[in-house]
Amino acid sequence: MSIKLPKIYLDSGNPEDTKRAKGILGFIDGQTTNPSLVAKNPEVVTFLSQGKKLTEKELYDFYKQIVTEIQKELSGPLSVEVYADWNTKATAMLTQAEEMSTWGKNIYVKFPTIPEGITAAHEFVKKGGRVNMTLVFSQIQAAATYSATYTTKFPAFVSPFIGRWDDRGYDGLDLVKNILKTYRRFDKQMKRKDCHVKVLAASIRNLAHFYSCIFIGADILTVPLTVIKEWVHEENWVPDEHYRAEPTGLKPLRYEEIPFKSNYLDYTVEKTDGDLLDEGLKKFVKDWKSLIIS
Repeated sequence: MSIKLPKIYLDSGNPEDTKRAKGILGFIDGQTTNPSLVAKNPEVVTFLSQGKKLTEKELYDFYKQIVTEIQKELSGPLSVEVYADWNTKATAMLTQAEEMSTWGKNIYVKFPTIPEGITAAHEFVKKGGRVNMTLVFSQIQAAATYSATYTTKFPAFVSPFIGRWDDRGYDGLDLVKNILKTYRRFDKQMKRKDCHVKVLAASIRNLAHFYSCIFIGADILTVPLTVIKEWVHEENWVPDEHYRAEPTGLKPLRYEEIPFKSNYLDYTVEKTDGDLLDEGLKKFVKDWKSLIIS
């Protein structure tokens, strides 16, 4: 039995990486960006090393410029992320999303999977927008995404972060497996043959993550250039049904039997100081603000 190769996206805010990835792999199905990746862009790093910072408008203009350059090399989906912290309202995220969606073709807007971000995504898909729900660390967030994007005209993406769970001593791959299982159950209940939410495995750190995500059936993998190079070095090997990952010593993330709720507001995504969602959101905010004149 052969295993289907998922879509392969590049995780980078550097157009040069897009060219390199296409050159060594021969294709790239899409790309994801975020504030942290933009902060690592060589032009930004050089700018900051000179003691300079950008105004908010200049930063958005630079982000748009990056997107334009990437799209010269890319025909598939390109994810760009709104700025948001815990106090940002859905209306503010929507305003950003509507502007970002004009930056090119097949733009996916990344919303943090916090209560206001989920509401913004719900409204955005009703207007025909494409969404990628990011900073996903729980089945509850994934369940809320399923309900909030139920009316989408385009496949919605949900991005569970693997490596961040690994950093806490838990097996982040379990989160991908648990979300896939939850969505299969929801689809069966709603009599859907093809899930409207595609599971985009994110925060992939190494080939073990990469191969395991293929094996367990993730729809999309977004990976840094370093992992793509390692995969090409292994001649683009794809695991089969006999594949077994090496033991990690990480604690398992238990599967929760979460009921389907048609109203996404019935799922409670909580703010807990210091948890992975809080930590991840604050990191993106810090990276974004590091670029802006205060």
